[in-house]
Amino acid sequence: MEARGPIPKRTKFTAPKIQEVLPSREALEAPGHGPPPSAHNQQPPPGAGEDEGSADRISNLPDTILGEIVSRLPTNQGARTQILAPRWRHIWSSAPLTIDCEGLPADNEVLAGIVSRTVSTHPPPCHRFCVPSCFLGDRASTVDKWLRTSALDNLQELEFWFKPYYRPQPLQHPPPSSMFRFSATLCVATIGNCNLPDSTVQGLHFPLLKQLGLELVSISECSLHSLIASCPAVECLLISHGFGFCCLRINSLTLRSFAVKNYRKGNDQLKELVVENAPCLQSLLHLDFDYGLHISVVSAPKLETLGCLSDGFYISKPDDLSRFVFGSTVIQGLRVDRLTTVVHAVKNLAVNMKILSLDTIIELMRCFPCLEKIYIESESKKEKNVRGRKHRNLTKCPNIRLKTIVFECYEGIKSDIEFASFFVLNATVLELMKLQIRARDYNEQFLAEQRRKLQLVNKASRGARFHFTTDKCARGVWDVHHVRDLDLTDPFVC
Repeated sequence: MEARGPIPKRTKFTAPKIQEVLPSREALEAPGHGPPPSAHNQQPPPGAGEDEGSADRISNLPDTILGEIVSRLPTNQGARTQILAPRWRHIWSSAPLTIDCEGLPADNEVLAGIVSRTVSTHPPPCHRFCVPSCFLGDRASTVDKWLRTSALDNLQELEFWFKPYYRPQPLQHPPPSSMFRFSATLCVATIGNCNLPDSTVQGLHFPLLKQLGLELVSISECSLHSLIASCPAVECLLISHGFGFCCLRINSLTLRSFAVKNYRKGNDQLKELVVENAPCLQSLLHLDFDYGLHISVVSAPKLETLGCLSDGFYISKPDDLSRFVFGSTVIQGLRVDRLTTVVHAVKNLAVNMKILSLDTIIELMRCFPCLEKIYIESESKKEKNVRGRKHRNLTKCPNIRLKTIVFECYEGIKSDIEFASFFVLNATVLELMKLQIRARDYNEQFLAEQRRKLQLVNKASRGARFHFTTDKCARGVWDVHHVRDLDLTDPFVC
């Protein structure tokens, strides 16, 4: 068993204010703050002749490499590198530009000033441009000016983001037309908080776009299909809080990961998802437990990751539960209504349950016989005998191929112990079981008692490890904030 001890407190570091670090136009034009000297006359950087034990190896790197490093930092951190040493003063101002307003001052007036000053003084190219989607409202003209500056030429990543807990109706006006001047170079795009009329979508083409996010966007069903078709290289697609369409049909030869979430049920929101032809699709995520969605998978031969199956903690009517259909096999909520054909491709599964039920999990394992990883979260903690009559005889259980079991909110009560011990005693190829416990329970007495009750000495898999932790084990619904979060081998890994 592995157990993690208490984490030592970190010393708080107070960084300088961003306003003090971002250069003004006058500072950039001042002597000594221009572009870096050419390679043939550049002086050796500090530390070049020092002993190996005290040498500043990072500062010894060429400017081009340091610039690439700094350009991948968040904007506030990249700007702060100018105060490290004289050697670093020109690096940020000459490196590929990255503007990411997350982490910058929350005041919109201050934020707009920082962005305006940066794009007006920084030379191209710009790698990433990320600003709040609320700027598309009262600052639309300012955003249009930013997007037209030469500093943003050949932009690769564009994002208009909104806070996940802030859920307004989308703005009714379209985004500035200057947004689409980067269509030939964009690789990542998140379009948020706007209306995409048919006239705007028609004729768009994004040949290099691999990741597309639509967040709080109003768009017609016809235009949505047209927009996806205009991205022939798309690999990750996130649709969050969409309006104006009720059905989406996925036909993509390149799509690998797709996720959808809505925070409320409305007449103008997605109700039906049909995966018609997705030969490369590996991950299909429904990120709202309490929003019923009918999902039909017609052709997705490589689909390995599925989630989240849920019996809807706040749903009272069975008809409102999400419905997954694989051919003639039907799963309503967590109940397998009809099992005529098993789904061999699925290996990773996330489940959210009202009350812990071993019968339910075993039935899902029958539906997905090649399941290797399962993430389980139970919302309600009630003492209940979770093992049904039909599974008292363990010899009748399916061949358990599970290698990883992640159990969120493990409290060590009877139902938890019965559930976990079933896999301890019967999962012959189990490699890891993670059990998230409360901080107050993280002590040797509780852990020793759980080891005994779970019968770890009698485990069916000799190489299995059991890890008790107070940390969150799996990513939840609101942990997926950006389409980049879908570009993971296993999106449920925390």
